[in-house]
Amino acid sequence: MNTLDRRHFLGSTLLLTGLVSARAQAQATLPPLDEASPQAMAMGYRRDTAKADAKKYPKHTADQHCGNCQLYQGKAGDASGPCPIFAGKSVQSGGWCNAWVKKAA
Repeated sequence: MNTLDRRHFLGSTLLLTGLVSARAQAQATLPPLDEASPQAMAMGYRRDTAKADAKKYPKHTADQHCGNCQLYQGKAGDASGPCPIFAGKSVQSGGWCNAWVKKAA
């Protein structure tokens, strides 16, 4: 491997590492979704799945929460994470909304 190839490899590696780190940091700093926001209210979002409106959302069950939803983009065990339904906001892993879909095993 010549010097030019090493420089290109190292430069590319550093750039990729920086981009991955920046993305992770951006996701970690998302503001939490406010339950009172119009979008959250329209989707029935609650930070605590136990507080979901059972009359309005009869399909809801106690074992459904953002952490086991197909749409949740946080890591397993995280207290909160991003969700494409609420772009630019984080949702509680123990929360719930009407868009909940069981995560594939």
